[in-house]
Amino acid sequence: MVLVAGYRRSLSFPNHPNYSVKPGKTLHVRSTSLPCRTHPIISQLKDEINEVKSWCSKSDNPTSIWLCNGLNRLKIVHESLDDLLQLPQTQESVSDQLIEKLLEDFLRFVDVYGIFQMLVLTLKEEFMAAQVAVRRRDESKMSIHLKNLNKMAKDMSKLVSTVQSIGKYSIPDNEAEITDIIRDVIQVTVSVSMELFRRISTSFSLQKPSCMGLSFGKKAKKVKMDEAIEEFEQLNLEKLWSLKKKGDEEAKMVSKKLHQLEDCIVQIEGCGETTFRSLKNTRVSFLNLLTQ
Repeated sequence: MVLVAGYRRSLSFPNHPNYSVKPGKTLHVRSTSLPCRTHPIISQLKDEINEVKSWCSKSDNPTSIWLCNGLNRLKIVHESLDDLLQLPQTQESVSDQLIEKLLEDFLRFVDVYGIFQMLVLTLKEEFMAAQVAVRRRDESKMSIHLKNLNKMAKDMSKLVSTVQSIGKYSIPDNEAEITDIIRDVIQVTVSVSMELFRRISTSFSLQKPSCMGLSFGKKAKKVKMDEAIEEFEQLNLEKLWSLKKKGDEEAKMVSKKLHQLEDCIVQIEGCGETTFRSLKNTRVSFLNLLTQ
C-alpha cells in the first residue's frame, strides 16, 4: 500500500519522458548506479544545497529575516528532493537498508520540528502576556514571564543536541551517486536546524537576571550576544525589572518592542511550519520507496 503525503505537489519537467512503471511487476530490484544520464532535477538540487551552505556561512548579525530565509531555502531543498524521490531512477538506486536509516533520520527531524512548533506557540503566548504585564506595571508577573522564557531557552537548547546527532552513520562506497545528494540534504538540514534552535535558545537565555549582572563576564556576554538574534539582542529586558520607576512613554516603548518581537516569532513560526510539512512529505516519499 503506497502512502500519499497530504501536501503533494505535481512534477513538471521540460521534455520529461514517460517513466511509468509497467503493471504486474512483482520483484523490485535496486541497482547501484543511475541507469541513465543525470536528470536535470539533480543539478537543480545540488545548486539549492549550495545556496543553503552559502546561507550558513553568512551567520554574522543574525536576524529573524535571516532565519526565515534559511528555513525557506531548506524547504525548497526538500521539495526538490521529494521530486527526485518520485523518479524510477531514484527508486532503483537506493537500497532498502539505506532507506530504513533515512526513515529514522526524518522521523527524528519531524519530531524535533514538532516540538519546536509547540515551543514557538508558547513563546507567542508569553510575549502577549508580557505586554499585559508591562502595561499594568506588574513586576511580579514580568518576573514569571522572564523565568518562563529562560526555561524555554533550555528546552530549545536540547533540540540542538538532538538534531546534531542525526545522520551519524557511514554509507557504503558501492551505493549509488544519488546517495551523496541525500547525504548532503541531511547535512544542510542539520546545519540550518542547529542555527535556528541555537540562535533562539541563546536569545532567550540572555533574558534573565543572572545574565544581566556583572557576574556574567564581559567576554562571555559578548560571545553570547553575538549568537543571539539581533532583534532580541536590541531589547534590554533588564529595564522590565523596575517597571514602576519608568515613565509612561518608556513603558509604552517597551510594550511596543515586545509586540515587534512577537511579530518576529510569528514569522519564524510560519517558516518553521512550512519546513515541518516538507520534512513530513519527504519522509512519506522514503516510506513509499520502501513499500513499492
